[in-house]
Amino acid sequence: MEMLKVNFPRLQADIEALATIGRESDHGLYRMAFSDGDMAGRKWLLQQAEVAGLNAHVDGAANIHLHTRQQKDIASVVTGSHIDTVPGAGHLDGALGVLVGLECLRSIQAQGFATKRPLECIAFTDEEGRFGGMLGSQAMCGLLSPEYVLGAEDLNGMKLQSAMSAQGLNAMDILRAQRRADSMHAFVELHIEQGPVLDRQQKSIGLVDSIAGLFRWQVRLIGESNHAGTTPMDMRRDALQGLAETSGEISRILEEYGSPRSVATIGHVECYPGAANVVPGRVVFSLDVRDTDARVLKDLADAFRRAIAAIARRRELMFEFDVMSEIAPVKCDTGILNTIEHVSRALGVEHLRMHSGAAHDSQFMARLTRTAMIFVPSKAGKSHSAAEWTAWEDIEHGANVLLNTLYRLAME
Repeated sequence: MEMLKVNFPRLQADIEALATIGRESDHGLYRMAFSDGDMAGRKWLLQQAEVAGLNAHVDGAANIHLHTRQQKDIASVVTGSHIDTVPGAGHLDGALGVLVGLECLRSIQAQGFATKRPLECIAFTDEEGRFGGMLGSQAMCGLLSPEYVLGAEDLNGMKLQSAMSAQGLNAMDILRAQRRADSMHAFVELHIEQGPVLDRQQKSIGLVDSIAGLFRWQVRLIGESNHAGTTPMDMRRDALQGLAETSGEISRILEEYGSPRSVATIGHVECYPGAANVVPGRVVFSLDVRDTDARVLKDLADAFRRAIAAIARRRELMFEFDVMSEIAPVKCDTGILNTIEHVSRALGVEHLRMHSGAAHDSQFMARLTRTAMIFVPSKAGKSHSAAEWTAWEDIEHGANVLLNTLYRLAME
């Protein structure tokens, strides 16, 4: 079968154009969901679709859908990602998958290639979780409730309902964005790796065979604040020492109960009362644990719970925790992966089978249809910063692999 090629100069121009929207003086991008920068990016994307002659619509969750054609009786082949960002972000996280998807649809339509199935590209809303979770893809899966929509707020206390209303949107319309599973034939997401593996191994394409699930806890260890000079060491109920001992247990727990793909991180710590001459009486910290196997995740959760409880008993501390997030791991579709691998070989592109340690919209789309991901390298593994970069050559390889994968799926 003939190998198709994207119009790469056009794709480069799109990447550079979107990278200017929401950029501030620190060179980072600020397109947080429903911010002015996010809305400007959305407007720009819809303008590009109009110029390309693509059909477009925006659903109740503000997901943007671009189509080569719409046929209700034929399931579409779907790609896409997100254009919202974390504060101070780089220009490729999420956006690359949307822009390459747009280019794939344009290329197939402009070159007059007839496909048995319609092609669709989605720009999902709030993948970065400003309001918790992945709003757009969760809404498409019917996983959000009125209680969630009314209660969701960001770290600054801004309600989702207020943020959407300020942009002329009705938050309750989110509940109308659910998608029927039989409307999609397959979903393939292209994304930067956000890690160092492909860059270090000098591979242009990652075939993602699984996406890690996670649990994230907010843990509280409560002891007793007391004078740092007059309280003997053996009479202290030092909450920070409990945290330190917990941190020291991470490697042992992962080795005994985890897999080579397991990771655990204590990334946020608050210590009270926070004075140099006071024994810490209370600490609050995050625990983020990930793996690609649901059974392993459960074993790790049980092991961390037992270990922290034992530390708390020994140090006379109270142990409490809240589950802040739980996302199930996903196995990617073997058939789509084989197609991606075949295309990569036909294009002469070096590739590697790997897993994703980061969560993506694909994790939820897998509930609706067979799903897979394509990674392109991140220089030095950097992401969520203005230093984020992928070589143009690798972007072109990724775009052509996605284009030919989508075309083959659309001919099924």
